[in-house]
Amino acid sequence: MFQPEIETMPIARLRQLQSERLKEQVAYAYNRVPFYKQILDEHGINPGTIKGIQDIHRLPFTKKSDLLHNYPFGLCAVPKNELARIHCSSGSTGKPTVVTYTAGDLSVFSDTVARSLAAAGCKPGMTIQNAYGYGLFTGGLGLHYGAEKLGLTVIPISGGVTDRQLVLLVDFQPEVICCTPSYAQTLAEEMIKRKIDPGAINLKYAVLGAEPWTEAVRGEVEKGLHVVATNIYGLSEIMGPGISQEDFEEKGTGSYIWEDHYFPEIVDKDTGLPVAEGEYGVLVFTTLTKKAMPMLRYWTNDITNIYYDKSGKRTHIKMGPIRGRSDDMLIIRGVNLFHTQVEAVLADLPGLSANYQLVVYHERTMDSVEVKVEISEQTTQQLPGAVFEDYNNHEILMGLHHQLSKKIKDNIGLTMKVSLMNLNQIPRSEGGKLKRILDLRQTK
Repeated sequence: MFQPEIETMPIARLRQLQSERLKEQVAYAYNRVPFYKQILDEHGINPGTIKGIQDIHRLPFTKKSDLLHNYPFGLCAVPKNELARIHCSSGSTGKPTVVTYTAGDLSVFSDTVARSLAAAGCKPGMTIQNAYGYGLFTGGLGLHYGAEKLGLTVIPISGGVTDRQLVLLVDFQPEVICCTPSYAQTLAEEMIKRKIDPGAINLKYAVLGAEPWTEAVRGEVEKGLHVVATNIYGLSEIMGPGISQEDFEEKGTGSYIWEDHYFPEIVDKDTGLPVAEGEYGVLVFTTLTKKAMPMLRYWTNDITNIYYDKSGKRTHIKMGPIRGRSDDMLIIRGVNLFHTQVEAVLADLPGLSANYQLVVYHERTMDSVEVKVEISEQTTQQLPGAVFEDYNNHEILMGLHHQLSKKIKDNIGLTMKVSLMNLNQIPRSEGGKLKRILDLRQTK
């Protein structure tokens, strides 16, 4: 552990610390950010109303629209000349979501990333190939400074440029790589295509995040790169990567949230009311120590659950995998659909690859979904010159098409159009987030 005295803090002491920090944070935001003073006054709340962490549900939510409406620095609690860094969140249309940091915030950022990397199996003296994007996105710099804080040697290669990534993996022999899970898949696929023996590289750990992924993806990455792959979670509006991390020896049991700095809640997506421990809902975070841009009950839109693991190494709460986002969740003919559900179905069909895309469109009076998925390399070798427009000519393709259609219907409850594609017909990740959903309804 990087900070064992904090990571194993008794729950009662952790609650006391959270209460002290919440009271300070609410007063700080109220006195320094006009937006928070206004909305807290509108809800009849003043700093004295909040007696401890048990009162957090009395606070109103902060949403992404609030950041956009206060662009660029309306939510800052310090003057611009006291800022040490400015980042912007990725994936926005129009003006970006701006997030700011004091020098103290950056120290906390580095600490929690260092905790995360230690939980992922990293040790001082190891070399890490940082394939997250550097720049306005928080991923590259966030991982960089956290890795240095832990005592790692950093290769700041940034995202993409797959040829160079593979050269450095072979020549520099790093023990750790961090990138998106879809890009880790791309690297594993490219190693096979280029006949690079996994024994030629020295990777032991892969720290993957920035997009939802499944156990099927983990298995593919671990097999292809000969690593232990763990999930790192974060979002720019709260801090960046390193808000939570999966322990490499506790894979599949959830990711520890560093709740001495980031207090989590799960609420019902429709009512905003808290749900019971372990139930799924929208993940909400309150920053307990951030000074440049404090966030009170920030609505992340991520769908997951949180729970305590009494058999785990640490006392901090865990979160499950992200099932999707409440704003990205598709409702098709009354059925809630996340793309990770389709990904899980594909894992049971070895004749198909893990590369897929969902295309959502409006047909007559209903919304429909087409699943585009590439066949595997092994299947391709069995079908030289296959004509994909006519599955009736190919018994293997007919079988795969039928199996996938049936599994989707049986497991998800929807009838979807299935289109089998040849290898490399669906876009790969080049280091950034991979767009799994193409919503054509938005273009109408």
